[in-house]
Amino acid sequence: MDLADLFLKTGVKNQRVALLMTDAQIPDERFLVLINDLLASGEIPELFSEEEIEGVVSGVRDDVRALGLLDNRENCWRFFTDRVRLQLTVVLCLSPMGNVLRVRACRFPALVQCTTIDWFHPWTSEALQSVSHRFIQEIKGIEPAVQESISLFMAYVHTSVNQASEKYQQNEKRYNYTTPKSFLQQITLYRNLLEKSRAELQHKMNRLDSGLQKLQTTATQVEDLKAKLASQEAELTFKKQNIEALITKIGLQTERVSSKREAADVEAQKVAVIQAEVSLKQKDCENDLAKAEPSLTAATAALHTLNKVNLTELKAFPNPPAAVINVAAAVMVLLAQRGRVPKDRSWKAARAFMGKVDDFLQALVSYDKEHIPESCLTVVKQEYLRNPEFHPDLVRTKSTAAAGLCAWIINIVRYYEIYCEVIPKRHALSQANAELETATAKLLAVQKKLVDLDASLQSLTAQYEMAIAEKISCQEEVTLTNQTIELANRLVKGLESEKERWSHAIVQYQKQQKTLCGDVLITSAFVSYMGYFTRPYRVELLNNAWIPFLQSQEVSVPLTDGLDPILMLTDDATVAAWHNQCLPNDRMSTENAAILTTSERWPLIIDPQQQGIKWIRNRLGSELRVVQLGQEGYLDVIEQALASGETLLIENLPEKVDPVLEPLLGRNTIKRGRYIQIRGKDCEYNSNFQLIIHTKLANPHFPPELQAQTTLINFTVTPVGLEEQLLGQVVSRERPDLESLKMELTTQQNHFKIELKRLEDDLLNRLSAAHGNFLGDISLVEQLESTKTTACHIQCKVVEARENETKINEAREVYRPAAERASLLFFIINDLSKINLMYQFSLKTFNSVFNKAMERAEWDEDVRTRVRTLTEAITYSVFLYTSQGLFERDKLTFLSHTAFQILLKQGLIDAQEFDFLLRFPVEASKVSPVSFLSAQAWGAIKTVSTMEDFNGLDRDVESSPKRWRKIVESSCPEKERLPQDWKNKSSLQKLIILRALRPDRMTYTLRNFVEESMGTKYVEAARLEFVKLYEDSCPSTPVFFILSPGVDPLKDVEKLGLKLGFSIDQGTLHNVSLGQGQEEVAERVVKNASKLGHWVILQNVHLVARWLPSLDALLETAAVDSHPNYRVFITGEPAPSPEQHVIPRGILENAIKITNEPHTGMNASLHAALNNFSQDTLDMCSREQEFNSMFFSLCFFHACVMERRKFGPQGWNHYYPFSTGDLTISASVLYNYLEANTKSMQVPWEDLCYLFGEIMYGGHITDDWDRRLCKTYLQEFMHLKMFEGELFLCPGFLAPPFLDYSGYHSYIDEHLPSENPTLYGLHPNAELECLTVTSDNLLRTLLELQPQDSSRGEGAAPSMEEKVKSVIEDILDKLPEEYNMAEIMSKTTKRSPYILVCFQECERMNLLLAEIRKSLNELDLGLKGELTISSRMETLQSALFTDSVPDSWARLAYPTTNTLAQWFNDLMCSCRELDSWTQDLVLPAVVWLSGLFNPQSFLTAVLQSIARKNQWPLDKMTLIVDVTKKTKDDFGHPPREGAYIHGLFVEGARWDTQTGVLSEAVLRDLTPAMPVLYVRAVPAEEQELKSTYECPVYRTKQRGPTYVWTLHLRTKQPPAKWIVAGVALLLSV
Repeated sequence: MDLADLFLKTGVKNQRVALLMTDAQIPDERFLVLINDLLASGEIPELFSEEEIEGVVSGVRDDVRALGLLDNRENCWRFFTDRVRLQLTVVLCLSPMGNVLRVRACRFPALVQCTTIDWFHPWTSEALQSVSHRFIQEIKGIEPAVQESISLFMAYVHTSVNQASEKYQQNEKRYNYTTPKSFLQQITLYRNLLEKSRAELQHKMNRLDSGLQKLQTTATQVEDLKAKLASQEAELTFKKQNIEALITKIGLQTERVSSKREAADVEAQKVAVIQAEVSLKQKDCENDLAKAEPSLTAATAALHTLNKVNLTELKAFPNPPAAVINVAAAVMVLLAQRGRVPKDRSWKAARAFMGKVDDFLQALVSYDKEHIPESCLTVVKQEYLRNPEFHPDLVRTKSTAAAGLCAWIINIVRYYEIYCEVIPKRHALSQANAELETATAKLLAVQKKLVDLDASLQSLTAQYEMAIAEKISCQEEVTLTNQTIELANRLVKGLESEKERWSHAIVQYQKQQKTLCGDVLITSAFVSYMGYFTRPYRVELLNNAWIPFLQSQEVSVPLTDGLDPILMLTDDATVAAWHNQCLPNDRMSTENAAILTTSERWPLIIDPQQQGIKWIRNRLGSELRVVQLGQEGYLDVIEQALASGETLLIENLPEKVDPVLEPLLGRNTIKRGRYIQIRGKDCEYNSNFQLIIHTKLANPHFPPELQAQTTLINFTVTPVGLEEQLLGQVVSRERPDLESLKMELTTQQNHFKIELKRLEDDLLNRLSAAHGNFLGDISLVEQLESTKTTACHIQCKVVEARENETKINEAREVYRPAAERASLLFFIINDLSKINLMYQFSLKTFNSVFNKAMERAEWDEDVRTRVRTLTEAITYSVFLYTSQGLFERDKLTFLSHTAFQILLKQGLIDAQEFDFLLRFPVEASKVSPVSFLSAQAWGAIKTVSTMEDFNGLDRDVESSPKRWRKIVESSCPEKERLPQDWKNKSSLQKLIILRALRPDRMTYTLRNFVEESMGTKYVEAARLEFVKLYEDSCPSTPVFFILSPGVDPLKDVEKLGLKLGFSIDQGTLHNVSLGQGQEEVAERVVKNASKLGHWVILQNVHLVARWLPSLDALLETAAVDSHPNYRVFITGEPAPSPEQHVIPRGILENAIKITNEPHTGMNASLHAALNNFSQDTLDMCSREQEFNSMFFSLCFFHACVMERRKFGPQGWNHYYPFSTGDLTISASVLYNYLEANTKSMQVPWEDLCYLFGEIMYGGHITDDWDRRLCKTYLQEFMHLKMFEGELFLCPGFLAPPFLDYSGYHSYIDEHLPSENPTLYGLHPNAELECLTVTSDNLLRTLLELQPQDSSRGEGAAPSMEEKVKSVIEDILDKLPEEYNMAEIMSKTTKRSPYILVCFQECERMNLLLAEIRKSLNELDLGLKGELTISSRMETLQSALFTDSVPDSWARLAYPTTNTLAQWFNDLMCSCRELDSWTQDLVLPAVVWLSGLFNPQSFLTAVLQSIARKNQWPLDKMTLIVDVTKKTKDDFGHPPREGAYIHGLFVEGARWDTQTGVLSEAVLRDLTPAMPVLYVRAVPAEEQELKSTYECPVYRTKQRGPTYVWTLHLRTKQPPAKWIVAGVALLLSV
């Protein structure tokens, strides 16, 4: 699109122009920058160069002058832009689907502000009905009574598909759109399909009717044929008698002819002898003459050398040589008249003789060579020819003419001599010819007589032959009549079954004629709308929506009972042919094929497993042209196919289609449908052109415009179809004979169906085409009979083949469990992309794993045992292959999903119970009747008790609390037995009970469940070695390392490469770290490596998102015909969210995916820490015992600080990048310091702890409380007790004695307790919340992975806009008015610290309330359309919808982790507290510290008020706290000094109100509330720090930046216990 040209047309040429742009024509958002400028100002900056601007100014100068304006540059340009605004109309057609338009409207405001928006809403049902009724009225053959019902049905179909599409999107996350164009296409298809079906049905009926009529007339013709036969037989007898009389006459005449022939033969022999003699003599003469011929030729040739010139020259010689004179004399002799030899033969006489040269030359030419006078001949021979000098060659030296005459003389004489010898022979030949003539005349006379006799004989013979012919003809007629009678009888009997079947078929066709209108109506709707839906949705729509609706109409449309749309679109023979062409043999695939071949829109097939495209390629073969968008010259291929009317397949279509294809997809023809414009060029359009579009995307989101132009067909493999394919592979491997026979039979059966259809069609066509008495056409009748015989034979074979197929299927069924399991597993791993888009698997790679599993499965002679072995091998191989590419957090999800699906498939668990476990629709309870269960847990128990198999559970828990308490308070409840009869429940039922009692242990419970149902090896599976993974790779299968922080996966590649001879030094391993500008380098390296057989490492592919589609294509092409050693290794990070995912599906599907994550858990981390060293490390220090003990403690410390990070803020306030480098350097420092103190034999504890805690590890730490924790760990792990064997590194784990390197590894495995928070000094509660969240997320993910029911989705949730409006109304209704600060401040003149804090809090509250009210009102107006939605409003809307606190509010409030509802409730409580405080400005009896915006200011106010009262210096004072035993309600007034505060919670411990000290936390009570605290200030030196814990106070559980204050709490335990336990006070939980 040339915008400059548009400006010139409108601004200079003053033409009206409309610029129409659709979504499809905006491939790049940068286009909209120009459009935005155009809409906003009518100008586009830098559109014209300076020269072009001058041209514009010149072009409008005259027009400007005409208006009476000064024609300067400024006025001309303004005139130009004004005219552009006036004449150019911009029309934007943008789709409202998704958030694209919303984002564009925000980024490009002119799209909304400078346009008139005309929003096209979906057509209403009334509109749909009206439009369809209008078109239906034009269709012939539809009764007026049913037209309205049909129009109603069409409208219903459209709306029902919209509703189904919504469910489809909710359940399957697939986007299916309908548009008015889809609806109009349904009407068009209905009209065309109805017309076609009527014609086909009428044709079938006509054929059958014609065939039946022929059969009926055949039976009536038999009697007529019998009468005809009798007359034919009488005529035949008469003709036989005539023939016998003729035979006698012919015999007599034959004898006479024979005698005459003998006489003629004698005469002929005589003539032959004479002819032989004549021939001999004639030949002799001819031979002699042939000998003379060369001489004559030579003489003639000699004459040809003579001409007037050279003869004149000769004649001019005054005195020639003797040789010349002799030649001249000889000529004179030969030419002498009447043989008179001249006596004067001198040169003078010769010259005179020559006379005129022309006459002389003519005399030579016409010389009578056959009559030379003897006298002349004698003289010439004797006087001249004997002379040796009389030779042409010698004479030529004297004269050319003389030489010619010499040669002529010699050859003429020679010719004459030979001719004289032939003359006698010629006389003899003449005599012989005379004798021959006489003999021949005699012979002719005899022969004439013979001819007369022959003619008489031939006449008789002709009469005889005619009689014989008549007899034969009569005989043939008799035979033919007999055959006709016989054929007629055979035909009538042979086609008796057909007659009955055809009669029945005509009746059926007549019924079908009546229901055709309704049948085609359903079928056209099926083709128009069903393509993208999966099978359950198709069945749901067809059987439960469309057909019932059509049958429920007041004027019902006739419809065939049990209508199958497929039978309306195709027949068994065609389907059989499709199956032979590799179409999967399942219902879904057959429907897809029928839709594809019938649809009038271009089919767009969704084919991630490439099964649909395989069928299309086989079906169309060489007739198919294949192209991929973006490949070189692809538009040329499209143009050629368009012009030649070929079928074109566009492969691998992306979600965004090149705008250049828009006219082709929409069939936007021009010039009366003869051309389509592509890239601005008119391309010839052949009406036979067909387009098929294909995409490998598994779940593409194509825009509505594209879906309206095409028919989407979902060719995704189905479980049934895949199971059949895999069954074939299993049987092929186990019983190849059986499978090959099965394949042969299947193909044969398909061929039989095709052949039977062809034969029946042939039979009917022959009968229909036969005219008149067709029984006279014996070949036709025999062909009919042959066709019938062949059909019967095939039917017999079909029956036999079915019997064989049944037997084969029975044998094959034994192997079905393996195929069934494999099919199930494929769909399980295929669904993993819902968890993370990195988890992509193709059917091709799955098949590879599947086949290798069968190869490795242990053999067993017993088939059923073998099948079980196969099933297990397949399951385990798929598990190993899949799990190596999963993150640890997702492996249990995958395992659980697999186990549940297998058990569901086997019917071993109840589907309803499983659904309950995942959904767990718990109704919260306010109180719990038992102390060991929370209100939420009791609510879960009550809900579970409503299920039939759990009746009485709630009562049992109440009546037997001790037994249930044991389970609830157990550290491993999943290993405990349930009380009483509950222990007999199934494993799934135990899962349900445990989810109610201990949701935090569900991950462990699920692991046990998997181990119980599938085997221990699944939960304890070790990672495959990289070498084995490499063996599975090939040039077309790269290895993809999914990166994790802190792990380098390429060490394994480099190590294996060195072993196999691939390294960077050798130039056989290429390592490309991708980033800006490295794409070309990578392409070059990959191409070269594929040819040379090198290895390529492509690091960080996620950094080159735009290049990745090219990389996908490059890897595919480079693998073709590549070197077998060529390999590609790829690394890339997973995206933080699905929206940011960039790795193409093709790369992930084809690659072997490997995740490498740091080891988790104390055991793994401790081993990993030790693995950084060796026995040499332990042996290098002279003080072995001290070094080894301290070295092990250092490793344990390293494992602690590393693993503690998983506990979040309770572990460390901030996340620190501790690494193995810190450990190795610390070990070196330890070695150096011990060696340096060898003489004193002292251990510098303080120095080492400082170096480790403040420098090596402390160098990472930025938070003082974290630094304290690090220091405390080192103090606990590094002291003298370790040398005495009394140091416990953690509960139950004594520091090891002096051991070697392997001994330490063994000691860890034998003595380290199982993983739990106490290993790190934390309370078990520390992991409860984490485990609960993890368990909930796991079960929620499992629910998302379950196959969704197509009927689910009723009562859809309210839209985002509706929910947000409801939240706005709710908040604005409850939001209090702002505080009147002037009024409040006027209540007192005092400005004590407490009053100032109150004022500050009110001011902060006012700011927040004002922002809330303002932002909500703005958003409300925006949602009503009265304000433009800004990005700020969008952010607020999103927060309200997700129930999170908007950032703009949080910035004015305080940090929070609560939901919006909880935060707003807290805000209301804060307002109520402030309302109470501002009544009289007296300090509240108990201050709710958590409700203050700035609790630090209030605590500072406590310090200030007491300091002022007692005249103490503020900087020498500190706060102390006394924890009371009372609650807030127990206090009626504030203390005299300080303040009472409440609203604090303790994490990591609990406050024991009885003893007044910190105590161990109660299990599962994560953040118990603190009693009221009495805070007051004292001089710092008076503060009692002994037996106290310096406890930080934080706003939220996030800790870190939410730090508020430090309070000292009393404790009987060492403070170190609470430090490592992460104990802190929180203002909000």
